[in-house]
Amino acid sequence: MSFIVNLVLGLLFGIGLVVSGMSNPAKVLNFLDLFGTWDPSLAFVMGGAVITAFLGYRIVFKRPKPVASASFHLPASSAIDRRLLIGPAIFGIGWGLGGFCPGPALTATTLGAAGAYAFLPMMFLGMWLARMAAARKSAAAAA
Repeated sequence: MSFIVNLVLGLLFGIGLVVSGMSNPAKVLNFLDLFGTWDPSLAFVMGGAVITAFLGYRIVFKRPKPVASASFHLPASSAIDRRLLIGPAIFGIGWGLGGFCPGPALTATTLGAAGAYAFLPMMFLGMWLARMAAARKSAAAAA
């Protein structure tokens, strides 16, 4: 059941990325170019996402448990630390340089976007390096 729910939600998410233009790096880069060819249309996409998430969380958390899981999986910590600040900064810089973030990049491969084929291996390499650095740090702390 969980696989089917996740598959349907993933497909819905991917379709939304394509329809909204988020999988088109030129559209994303135009949104970020405030003093050039600024395209404000993605602000409406993001605003719609924020409103949907805001309402969705209020509805879902009224339930005793999720539909496809035994319990909710929420963060244990609410601390704002160096790692929490550096990670989004790196994400934002990458998004601004490449015009992709992970979801739209995966979607763009199905559309034949050449930039996604360069972006995705580097994204996976960065994720692997981050895991290696975290493992090395925790091993050093344990020693």
